[in-house]
Amino acid sequence: MPNRLASATSPYLLQHADNPVDWVEWGDAAFAEAASRDVPVLVSVGYAACHWCHVMAHESFEDEATAAFMNEHFVCVKVDREERPDVDAVYMAATQAMTGSGGWPMTVFTTPTGEPFFCGTYFPPRRVQGMPSFTEVLASVAAAWTTRRGEVEQSAGVIAEALAERPAAGEQVGLDVVERALAGLATTFDAARGGFGGAPKFPPSMVLEWLLRHHARTGSPDALAMAEATLDAMARGGMYDQLAGGFARYSVDAAWVVPHFEKMLYDNALLLRVYVHAWRATGSAQARRIATETAQWLLDDLRTAEGGFASSLDADSEGREGAFYAWSPAQLRSVLGDDDGTWAAGVLGVTDEGTFEHGLSVLQRRVDPPDPVRLDDVRERLRADREQRPHPPRDDKVVSGWNGLAVAALTEAGALLDRPDLLDAATVAARFLRATHVRRAPDGSARLVRASRDGVAGAAPGVLEDYAHVADGFLTLSAVTGDPAWFDAAGDLLETVLVHFAATDGGLRDTADDETDAVVGRIRVLQDPADGPTPSGQSAAAAALLTYAALAGSLRHREAAERALRGPLGIATRFPRAAGAALAVVEALLDGPREVAVVGDDDPARRALHAVAVRSTAPGLVVAVGVPGAEVPPLLRDRSGPAAYVCRGFVCDLPTTDVDVLARQLGR
Repeated sequence: MPNRLASATSPYLLQHADNPVDWVEWGDAAFAEAASRDVPVLVSVGYAACHWCHVMAHESFEDEATAAFMNEHFVCVKVDREERPDVDAVYMAATQAMTGSGGWPMTVFTTPTGEPFFCGTYFPPRRVQGMPSFTEVLASVAAAWTTRRGEVEQSAGVIAEALAERPAAGEQVGLDVVERALAGLATTFDAARGGFGGAPKFPPSMVLEWLLRHHARTGSPDALAMAEATLDAMARGGMYDQLAGGFARYSVDAAWVVPHFEKMLYDNALLLRVYVHAWRATGSAQARRIATETAQWLLDDLRTAEGGFASSLDADSEGREGAFYAWSPAQLRSVLGDDDGTWAAGVLGVTDEGTFEHGLSVLQRRVDPPDPVRLDDVRERLRADREQRPHPPRDDKVVSGWNGLAVAALTEAGALLDRPDLLDAATVAARFLRATHVRRAPDGSARLVRASRDGVAGAAPGVLEDYAHVADGFLTLSAVTGDPAWFDAAGDLLETVLVHFAATDGGLRDTADDETDAVVGRIRVLQDPADGPTPSGQSAAAAALLTYAALAGSLRHREAAERALRGPLGIATRFPRAAGAALAVVEALLDGPREVAVVGDDDPARRALHAVAVRSTAPGLVVAVGVPGAEVPPLLRDRSGPAAYVCRGFVCDLPTTDVDVLARQLGR
């Protein structure tokens, strides 16, 4: 019997639509039902590519007896963390506070008003290694609600009060915080294997962007060495798909050998941009190859029919994690023949013992063979054979912020790698976001929805990271194409940020003041300064606001950017790995920003100047291109061309028509 998820738009929720658990979607109706029945709410949070979410679903949520108990004693709410990051953030904070750790699946029991009183993650169907079974947890919580109601409600109230506490004010922008953060980061660098810290190792995208910018501003060899070593190690290890491109979510070991195989849009968009920037800074052939292959993978595997980009590919296929990606020596020989198969096993790290499970190995590329043509041929044949395997399922919802990241990355890759098809794909995705994800509120402000599926917008409102990343994607498109409509569209979104996301301390909150979910808003006003898998909302907003400020000559936007950085910079010296995005913005601020107006008709002279501008490694680079007029960004106005104008720190150089002079101006 289908439950109440049949009409959901989230692929993750639809995976549970046939469970015997009477799941309902997050919303006021669920909590009203709990109040009417006088029962707690069981909030189960996960996402489509989550391996252990699938395991718990199979073990417990598909079990008739377990489901019957859940239905009798709880209102059961299923949440897609990617669709509702605001809900996930509240209950993850509670889970971490109560248990000391967090993750997904996340299992939270709340009062009928949404306050959490018992939290956990995965629970097995039977007691394992001292971990209680899920049925034991259910029975204990139900009994506590019935026999110790006052104690439960008091505990929930204390937790809610703690979650609502305001974060302390952070640091001001300055050289000192950058140098202290860099010194702290260096102590965690793994010089032998690349990356920071030990296992598991996640791709440190925001930190790498910061290190590249810091090197560009200061010439620091240490910053560049840490970035290059990490980029090289990730590209050569098993976390990178050596056949089709694209990165898995993280490495379970410290040497980047075995990944957790889910492939996320946000990781690959962030890493694409970093590898493009690394190639721009160093000329590395490997960085260019990885950027090119990753961009192509985004187009091949994640692009939707509407032109947006899907959220992820699952870790599992055929019911096993990594089954699509792992190989044995015998499989290589079967596809390639004995000679090429044996050679490929040596080059790609496939051993008889295996580096993964069941005697299988994850492909690596620890060294480049002397015959790259042979390797390219081997890779193509293996990829063609792999295409016959059952593919991992795809979560095809289109998330606003993650698509904003993809638009920005593909736009820069298209411009820097001379790939017009990538720029075209970015433009189509941006048009889809503008047409489907942006709406006008009654007050006239531009509002984002969080996600869509099959071209239909969902109901969940966008959060700060959505506004910031989509605005940044639009601004990047404006810088490369010269279309002022993208500048205007970004300005509309950032105006909503300034008006509706403003916090009482002068910074920015993660949810709009008039669109915050009633339950979430009652428990906590979100303002998380730390980067996670994506930049923190405050850091991402600071980046977009700073770029817009430079283009528009707006002190209001620049001041808002600096205020937004205070929270993230408050953790930067103690936890630099959690503040890479903010520190990258600080590098841009310390660089000026570097404002470049390329003025003139679209002719060879302007195109040559524009190409030099977008290839600059200046960490505060902001580019506007076009013909002066009333409808263009103010940075272009009142200038004549063809010429390039470089301004920095409120001071401008003389205009130039010489590409070599422009390169020198941008290199200082």
